[in-house]
Amino acid sequence: MAQIAAERGYTKPRITQENTLDIVGGKHPVLAEQLREQFVPNDVAMQAKADRLLIITGPNMAGKSTYIRQVALLTLLAQTGSFIPAESATIGLVDRIFTRVGAADELTRGLSTFMLEMVETANILNNATSRSLVILDEVGRGTSTCDGLSLAWAICEYIALQVKCRTLFATHYHELTELENLLDGTTNLNVAVREWAQEVIFLHKIVKGGTDQSYGVHVARLAGVPKDVIDRAKAILPQLQAHLAEGLDMPALAERARHAAAQMQLFADPATRIANEIKHADLDNMTPIGAMELLRKLQAEL
Repeated sequence: MAQIAAERGYTKPRITQENTLDIVGGKHPVLAEQLREQFVPNDVAMQAKADRLLIITGPNMAGKSTYIRQVALLTLLAQTGSFIPAESATIGLVDRIFTRVGAADELTRGLSTFMLEMVETANILNNATSRSLVILDEVGRGTSTCDGLSLAWAICEYIALQVKCRTLFATHYHELTELENLLDGTTNLNVAVREWAQEVIFLHKIVKGGTDQSYGVHVARLAGVPKDVIDRAKAILPQLQAHLAEGLDMPALAERARHAAAQMQLFADPATRIANEIKHADLDNMTPIGAMELLRKLQAEL
């Protein structure tokens, strides 16, 4: 550890009995070496009474998970006596570090992804103290949106009001940003992005405030999802947003989607419509007369 700290220019952290966590220019000890100058350092400031629950929102792939794991790793390194990759750091001693990250199941134990998530979360809520450090990554995503959001909200309330420990909660439930105005010691953070020429640029910088976008469709495009799927997702997205805004039930939303698809079909290029009809025609079971009728119909559309 001493050799690595000397070679990489690590900083000596100040360890204190105060319930605080203040890191300036912190870096993930592994990813920073892999990415070198491309890695973006980030600060964290948490106190016993203020900023003890950080709710972190932002796009996929922007760095939320890296950030919260980085905080846990630097705290662990400092408490073991190591220097850490940061400009400066004051770290209050923790009695335990609890983490709920990743998404996996344990088939051999008969546990689904969500059940395992809840088992680990229960362990945290039952055993964490005010001196603990808790890292939660997208808790509640393994079930329906409403169930997951209600659980995530209640977990945040319990930690903020009962446990009162330093906690970093990364989430795509943007509704949780409302907790900053409801719970003492709660602060919203988000991962900064820039939109330019219909592109989204991830800055990987943690800044104050919440966000209401996840840019999931953009990330799917980066991953190589076919253009037809991306275009369809872009068309469906505003309908889903309207569903949430207007309180429509799912059947009504589905009917709207079907109507919109029918409208799009009316304005589609004739050659495209004809190609789609031929593609989906059941030629194996079509009679000669049926085939002639189909051809006449298609000819009339030209």
